[in-house]
Amino acid sequence: MATEATPEQAAALLHEVDTVGFGLGPANPHTLFTAFGQRESYEDLLLGGALVLGLFDLFTRPGVRYRSGFYGPAERFLAANGAAIELIPAGFRQFAPLLRQINPRVMVVQATPPNDEGYCSLSLHYGATKTELELAAKDPERLLIVETNATLPWTYPLSGYDNSLHVDEIDVLVAGDQAAFELPEDPIDEISLAIAREALPWIEDGATLQTGIGSVPSLVASELAARPGGGYGIHSEMFTDGLMRLQKAGKVTNLAKGVFEGVSVTTFAAGTRELYDWLNHNPEVAFAPVGLVNDQATIASNRRFISINGAIMIDLYGQVVADSVDGRQISGVGGHEDFIAGAELELEDHSLICLPSTAVVGGERRSRILPVLPEGAIVSTPRHHTAVIVTEYGSVDLRGLTVGERAHGLVDIAHPDFRTQLRAAADRL
Repeated sequence: MATEATPEQAAALLHEVDTVGFGLGPANPHTLFTAFGQRESYEDLLLGGALVLGLFDLFTRPGVRYRSGFYGPAERFLAANGAAIELIPAGFRQFAPLLRQINPRVMVVQATPPNDEGYCSLSLHYGATKTELELAAKDPERLLIVETNATLPWTYPLSGYDNSLHVDEIDVLVAGDQAAFELPEDPIDEISLAIAREALPWIEDGATLQTGIGSVPSLVASELAARPGGGYGIHSEMFTDGLMRLQKAGKVTNLAKGVFEGVSVTTFAAGTRELYDWLNHNPEVAFAPVGLVNDQATIASNRRFISINGAIMIDLYGQVVADSVDGRQISGVGGHEDFIAGAELELEDHSLICLPSTAVVGGERRSRILPVLPEGAIVSTPRHHTAVIVTEYGSVDLRGLTVGERAHGLVDIAHPDFRTQLRAAADRL
């Protein structure tokens, strides 16, 4: 049976030399992180996790190191200001074995308060940490600390899986005092809306959808919600407000997927309070481990699968940069590559990579479609996985095209101001 403790009492359970593991984003225990940061006596505290949703003093303390599988605004800010944070380049499915590699003595997570039967729902995040939470619970030499958060929704697992922890498994239970993190939607701008509308012709009624983070993928779902058609399925690493709107509009049936029919499948959710309230005790959305949700064979088993993700730049060979700028890490691989690769195994499936044709850097407009990637650029998606590229000027399917044909196809959807220069480079290819 779990021992109830204050955040300060839980923080006192950490050793001077210790290892702590936690899950991505919505799994972060904010109250515990705050309490851990109030201690200053760490000799060597190693943290393993991803996408911290706040600027916690813990990560700036002497003797504290953080190995992150995915950068967000907090990681970028903390790293830029001297915190001991380093990226482990890895996809979301790799988080579990990498966490097992550091073998954290302490596992921490946030969950709902226990129900009448003593179960705490892992709520917005199944992800890659459930197994490690269970291993910590069973090992007398390890510690499982769960922070309860009454503002989290109770969510349901995919049949055959379990996204809850029982109080009998938990070592220490701490009552959290912070509301669930909300991810506000990006403002709608004309270019993002134009890109979303260029993507729509690729999506047939009855398609199964995955949408990544960002304004364009969510806008695509919102545009589909407002248009005729439907019968869609959802199989998406992340569940967003856009997917909620699509489902609330009655456009999602999940009856033509061919796998996991009848429910929308996801491994984590992030968005507004409206999304969380809608997910609460909603059996139409099923959470499952990322090892299943992001498995490429599972993705490909969905009929007419459409993957919609963003990018930062692409060169005329089709190499995509999606998680770094000038070699500086801004996000991570996540499930980007899993869904792009999974969506290329059937001709009826499509992977859409969406990006504006230009960016303004230092007051100068630059093309995001480049002859070659600049020195120091880190490729997220190799050219042999790249399929449909979408900008506000159109779309092109690179599958089956020669090197020269795909280069000229990309020139055609570049900003008009850069097409002459790009076409000359394409001719040289």
